[in-house]
Amino acid sequence: MIRVHVICEGQSEEMFVNEVLAEHLLSRGLYLYPSRIGKPGHKGGNVRVERLIFDVRARLHDVDSYCTTFFDFYGLPMDFPGRREAGLLTGVCAKARCVQDALLRVVTEKLGEDAGARFLPYVQMHEFEALLFSDPAAFAAAIGRPELGAPLQGVRDGHPTPEDINDGPNTAPSKRVLALHAGYDKVWHGSLAAIEMGLDAIRADCVLFHDWLLAIEGLGNRRRAVV
Repeated sequence: MIRVHVICEGQSEEMFVNEVLAEHLLSRGLYLYPSRIGKPGHKGGNVRVERLIFDVRARLHDVDSYCTTFFDFYGLPMDFPGRREAGLLTGVCAKARCVQDALLRVVTEKLGEDAGARFLPYVQMHEFEALLFSDPAAFAAAIGRPELGAPLQGVRDGHPTPEDINDGPNTAPSKRVLALHAGYDKVWHGSLAAIEMGLDAIRADCVLFHDWLLAIEGLGNRRRAVV
């Protein structure tokens, strides 16, 4: 069994890993250990690179494990590696790559080549809720508001992919959902919706997320090649 530590931004991401990703990857010999950034019991958020380096070092002390991240681009501070430069780029792929490459360089510089080889940086564009726009009808049904399927679909149709839904203070994915349903609960409703629509639907519409899962799934092949 290959251990993969997932450092999450908050409860929504942590529950998604536990409720949706863990079972899928367990069937491939990969055991996920999600935890929120910072001290145990912390609610998450405040994604500072210093806190992250501390957490990554602790996770990779287990020399037979890997570590990845699950942070929203929307919430990253401007002094986070690559964040300011990413803001000058166009296209979600370029923005995500800029931050992820910069973060990998910092981890490698601070913790060494071995840690860098076992670290898979991932930034969710632009926010966890973007994934839920992969199937607006399933999203609306899961939160008990099927009549919202059409307006949610309207948001989705206005962008090339769910990951392109932008990150303004009023237009980030979660803000758009809250504008339609003030009772939306990020943690509870988010996981229900992801379970309802399934990973295949999300992966089919969110290429960056799909590529991240491919990289994690590939760890099983990497380990078998070494043995």
